[in-house]
This record gives sequence, structure tokens and C-alpha cells, in this order.
Amino acid sequence: MVALPGVGDKLASVLKKKVGNYVIDLLRHLPVGVIDRTRRPNIPDIEHGSMVTIEVLITKHDKPPRQSRRPWRVHAENETGHVDLIFFRTKGDYVEKLLPVGKRRIVSGRAEWFQHNVQIAHPDHVIDPANPSLLPLYEPVYPLTAGLTPKSIQKAMQGALDRVHPLPEWIDPMIKARFQWPEWDVAMRKVHQPQKPHDLMPGSPERARLAYDELLANQLALALVRQESSRDQGRVFAGDGHLQRQLLDSLPFTLTGAQDRVIREILTDQHGTDRMLRLVQGDVGAGKTLVALMAMLNVVETGAQTALMAPTEILARQHFMSISKMLEPLGMVPGLLLGKMKAAEKRSTLEGLANGEIKIVIGTHALLSEGVDFHDLGLAVVDEQHRFGVRQRLVLGEKGQIKNQQTGERQGVDVLVMTATPIPRTLAMTAYGDLMSSQIDEKPPGRKPITTTSLPIDRADDVINRLRTVLAEGKQAYWICPLVDESDVLDVQAAEERFTMLKAALPDTNPQLVHGRMDASTRDDAMESFRLGQSKLLVATTVVEVGVDVPQASIMIIEHAERFGLAQMHQLRGRVGRGEDASSCLLLYKSPLSETAAARLEIMKNSNDGFKIAEEDLRLRGPGEVLGRRQSGDPDFVMADLAYHGDLLQLARDQVQDVLKDNPSLDGEHGAHLQLLLALFERDLAVTYLAGG
Repeated sequence: MVALPGVGDKLASVLKKKVGNYVIDLLRHLPVGVIDRTRRPNIPDIEHGSMVTIEVLITKHDKPPRQSRRPWRVHAENETGHVDLIFFRTKGDYVEKLLPVGKRRIVSGRAEWFQHNVQIAHPDHVIDPANPSLLPLYEPVYPLTAGLTPKSIQKAMQGALDRVHPLPEWIDPMIKARFQWPEWDVAMRKVHQPQKPHDLMPGSPERARLAYDELLANQLALALVRQESSRDQGRVFAGDGHLQRQLLDSLPFTLTGAQDRVIREILTDQHGTDRMLRLVQGDVGAGKTLVALMAMLNVVETGAQTALMAPTEILARQHFMSISKMLEPLGMVPGLLLGKMKAAEKRSTLEGLANGEIKIVIGTHALLSEGVDFHDLGLAVVDEQHRFGVRQRLVLGEKGQIKNQQTGERQGVDVLVMTATPIPRTLAMTAYGDLMSSQIDEKPPGRKPITTTSLPIDRADDVINRLRTVLAEGKQAYWICPLVDESDVLDVQAAEERFTMLKAALPDTNPQLVHGRMDASTRDDAMESFRLGQSKLLVATTVVEVGVDVPQASIMIIEHAERFGLAQMHQLRGRVGRGEDASSCLLLYKSPLSETAAARLEIMKNSNDGFKIAEEDLRLRGPGEVLGRRQSGDPDFVMADLAYHGDLLQLARDQVQDVLKDNPSLDGEHGAHLQLLLALFERDLAVTYLAGG
């Protein structure tokens, strides 16, 4: 970046933080607006706050005394009127040289009316009328950050555009012709030289072409990772079914059709010679854990081990308890491995994994640690994948890689990814394109829809009074405290303040407090009190978003719901509606609501369908937010807008499948063109990094 004209070390450092380290990163930093400098109104007709270009004669300088804070005022006029050009904190004779008295100048900038006079503070451009071409008639507006000015990024961008030259074509000719897309270099120049707002829209041919390039690079990288991962010789896991039958016979209910279908899809993978890499999506309460356990038991029947990795200790303990309960009739006891465990417990688990006595283990990222050795790991189940990076998933998979004694080739661990956050189709293709996908799109019979309403937060006292009545009748409720900002500390403070208030207002309910900064035993004690019904009210941060299962709890209150994303509110709401009682969710919000926040609350009130909600969440917030915090391997698009370019994503996927079917190694001229595309979007590094493990 330093090699660009006008970009020194200081500016290069700012650009690196904002856009990246390379010229191509700067080129992908697209404008968000366009300034039209073609408007040349008469001075009396100028609108306050408008962008104008006028030619004027400089008549006088009103220079402030030294040490004065008064601005430098330059008087100018033309045949239509008078205008003042204002400069603050100027040094030396800069203004006098820029605007010499008696000379005409073209001035362009934002004009304002002040005390019946038009003034332009710090004009964007001052041009000698002898060189009118120096004034850009249409000027792109770029997102800025501290240390980055419009002029500095314009200059750097022009230097970057001077390096743009024609490249070989990687897009399928039929697709390119269908949409009448320009060449890559033409499109890149055009998006940085918009002449009207329409040129910035995602549907313009230039933007659409560059969006397709980005999506094609994403799909090609994921397909190559999948291809490389599948080259690990898969192991055939075909158990005799005795443990699976015992589990199903012990259940007080039957599987839903969707659960049965997904289990068959998983078993088909496990019985095949290719390595299983599968994503299982299921809405809240759809029964994903049971499906995963059936897959785990199939592996255990062959003598191998299985591991389930959860993102938090609370969720890992919840899985451990529910799976232990399901395995009890089978006479099996799973292992547990957490970061915070007594040394003796951890040592016992590690020994059991190493010698093969523990067949099923549940844990957190502690499972990835050095020193955790499996006797024969056959299946890794990753829960709530969006909280892990792709890299972490692969590291767990490597824990069981063994060499085939006959062929000498490495054998990869089967990987099953579960998420209770339904993922829009387009997002699943970009974030999990290296995985086959299954959907548990059916709820167990008897699950009642949850009635969702909203109220302004200034009616919280009414809510508490109503809560006092229903909790006295034996019901149980969650009260979720607001997200404050990125700080866990402030979230905890908000929860503790609300807990103190509710404890004083509702002492008979024995309220309990749960948040992520508690030690595990204190948190577990609070949860257990709520689970057993000794406490009627659980005050919590979003730590209960996933995994907490208390069937008798039927009321969910989300405070400051306007601060939450749709998917997160849906996850929280899913903590109720698990028992026989009709359940409700109350969204408390602070007025006035933004348009987006109001839309989110309406969607929540009108739908219990997690997949529909996920699509709306993508439309309102974008991919990075929907998935949670961005991770290595998560989609981070700058050219493509998934809510708009979803159809192009499918086209990109189809093109990649056609190419790799005939040319899996990307050989030849067209293969070289596609490799250039990967390098252009730095996906070649991702492929090497991920596939190489």
C-alpha cells in the first residue's frame, strides 16, 4: 500500500486497519455515495446545506489577527450575488495563495445560509477556471475512519485504479452474456467512478459482476476445502444397531418424521467410504441432540469413540446432563471435559479417552487442547458452530486422524455440525459450503406456539405486578437483561441491578441470577434451583440463549428487546414452550423505536418459524451479524450483498460444481484463471490454511 502515490507509512497504517494491507483490499473498499458537482445555481437560489459549484471573483480577505480564534473569511462574488469562503485554524499564507484577490476561481463545497449570507466553509475544491477539467463532476464518497480524510482516500484510490488492468476471464461465458456484464477491470473502474446513485446499487451491472466474482471465489474455496477434506479416506461406521434400538425403545415418545429422515441421511454418510461432513439445522426444540446421539451410538457400536463440543461450559454441562439421562437405560456413562474442572476429574477423563474406556465425551474447546488424546475418535459433533471458527472444527477432526494399516493413507474423523440457529439458505451456502446440509424442519407433536407481545419499558411496573400474580400460581419465568454493548462487564452490571430490583419486588419467588462471569458451581446451583422449581424467576444475561431446558418455565421476558437481533430473540423465546402449559414471550422496548427495531419486533410477534425469522434477520442485519461474531472462514463480503445477490450465489455454486466435476485440480488455462480469482480475493490462502489443517 505504501507504494501508492501519496500513501506514506502513517496513511498506510490507517488503511491497513480500515481496509487491509494490499492494493486489491483498497479497490474492494467501495463508495457508499456520490457527490454531484454539476449543479451551478445562482447564489440567491442556493439551498441551505446543498452541494454547489460556483465561479466567483475574489474581492477581499478578512484575515484574523494572530492568536485569534476568529476564522479567516474570504469575500467573493459573481454577477448573481455575494458568498463568503470560511477557513478555520489556517497557518501561513495558504489561503492567500489559494484564493488571490482579483482572480476568478471555481469553488465547490457545501453551502449554508448564515445571517442572510451564503458561506462555504473549507471548500472541497478550488480550481483555476483555466483548468476546469481538474474539478471532478461526480465524486465518490467512501466510508472513513480516524486518520482517513476524503482527499487522502481519493488520492490513494486513484493510484490503485491506475494499477487496474485487464485480466483473463473466469466467469462462465454464458452467465456473463446473460447479464451483459463488463470485463473485470471495466467494472472495477466504473464502481469507483459513479455518476448517479443508481451506479452504487447492488443491481447495477458493474456491482453485480464484482459481487459474482466474490461469491464465485467463496464457493470455489469452500468446494476445494471440501474436496481436500473428503480425500481423507473415510471410515465405514456401520454398527449393528443394538444401542440405537435400546435408546429408541426407552424414549417416552416417537421420533418426528424430520428426525427420522435426518438420522437416515447421517447413517448413509457413516456407512459410506467418504468422510462425513454434515450440517444439521433445527429450530429451537426440534430434537437435534437426540439425532446427534443416534449418530454417536452408531459409531460406538463399532468400537470407536465420539466427542461433542459445545461453545460454553453451561451448554456443555446441559448436554452432559441430558445425554447422561438418555444413556442411563443403556447402562452407559459419558465423560465430561471442561476447562475448569478438579484436577482428579480431568485426569480421570483424559485417561478414559486415551485408553478407550470413555466412548462418548462432552466438552468445551478444552477438547482441542494439547494433551487430550483419544484412543480411537471416529465422530466429532460440534454444537452451535457459529460460535466456533472453521479452524476449530477442523482441529477437533484431526484429533482422530489415524493411518489405514493396509493403504497407509490417513483416515479423517466424521464431523457433524449442529446449530439451533436456523441459517438462511444463502448464508448456509457461504458459511457452511464445505458441508452437506440437513434440516430438522418439524417440531415434536404437542409443542404449542408461543404467544409473543410487546410493551414499552416504562410499563415495567405493570409487568412486575402481573408477574407477581402468575408466579404465585406456580408458573416460572425468565427475565433476560439487556445487552449494554460489547462489554460482558456492563451486561453483568445491568443484570445485577435488575436482579436486585426484582428480588426486592418479588421476594416470594426466590429469584436466581445467572450470568457468564459467575463461577460454574454458583451458576449451576442457581440453574438447579430454577430447574427444580424452588425458584420461580431466573434473571439472566443471554447466557441462557441456548441449551437451558426447564420444561415447566412458560414465561419469557426480554428487556430492551430493541437491542437484540431476531435470531437471538428467537433463541431466547425457545427456552419456553417446552412443557404442557401455554407459553408467552414479552418484549419490553424503549421508545422511540428505529425502523429496523420496530420491524424486528413485528416479525417476532407474527412468526414462530425460525427459518423464516433467519431469512428476515439476514435481510435486516447482514451475514456477519446473523452468524454472531465473525470468525475465520465466516462470510465477510464487501462486494456482495447476500440479501440481494442470493440468486447469483446459486449460479456461482453451479459453476463451481461444473468446473470441479471435470477439472478437480484446476489444471489448464481456465483452471489458472480461477486460481487467479482465488488469489485476487485471498481465498488461495484460506484453501491452503484450512485444507492443510
